[in-house]
Amino acid sequence: MAFSGTRKGRRHAVAEVRHAWLTDSDLQALAGNEVLATDGRCFAYVFPCQWEDHCKIGFSGDPLGRISALHPRWFEFFALERGVLVEAESERDARDLELALREGLGEYNAPAPLAIRVPAGGHTEWFRGVEAELGARVAALACAGYRVRPLHGWLRVALEARCDRLYEWTLSQLSADELEDRLDRTPAQRRVRDVLDACVALDIDLAPLVAPVALGWYRREPA
Repeated sequence: MAFSGTRKGRRHAVAEVRHAWLTDSDLQALAGNEVLATDGRCFAYVFPCQWEDHCKIGFSGDPLGRISALHPRWFEFFALERGVLVEAESERDARDLELALREGLGEYNAPAPLAIRVPAGGHTEWFRGVEAELGARVAALACAGYRVRPLHGWLRVALEARCDRLYEWTLSQLSADELEDRLDRTPAQRRVRDVLDACVALDIDLAPLVAPVALGWYRREPA
């Protein structure tokens, strides 16, 4: 469902349909059965925090890389089932979409959560108490012809596409001693566990993707 109107027309659509509300079933209907493409695209995104109405709004050509840069346990910290991506036609278009999503929300601007990695967090992109308004704005963009992607489903496809590197990567990260130690004493062990936990959280089967010795370490099975 490509949108052929002008950027001005899209902004007008956002202003006109802000009363709409985008439910979970709406998001699934918009996504349909279309095969998701994750490369060569740019998106505006909404990453909601898990425990409160506090979210990050931005744009990125790599939403998986962006969200994982914010927190090592991003799959727990963010409410992926409530997040959305709006697919743009270009980086400039994605930047405009981000501005449309957060236009007029300055009074709701909030500091980044303390757990967020400071270099990746941004200073003006976090908002509190705007989830309902953002739902309406995303719905307006969908009505204007933009493809709206549920965040959880898109991230799963993107992560699964990168799992072909997982076998070699886990073995390169962990020494023989670390593979024997089940207590996660080293930064490398914690880093690998975070990545494998992300796969499990997004329902990706590790068995065919990870070396048996690394899988045994991850599952804390005796060597």
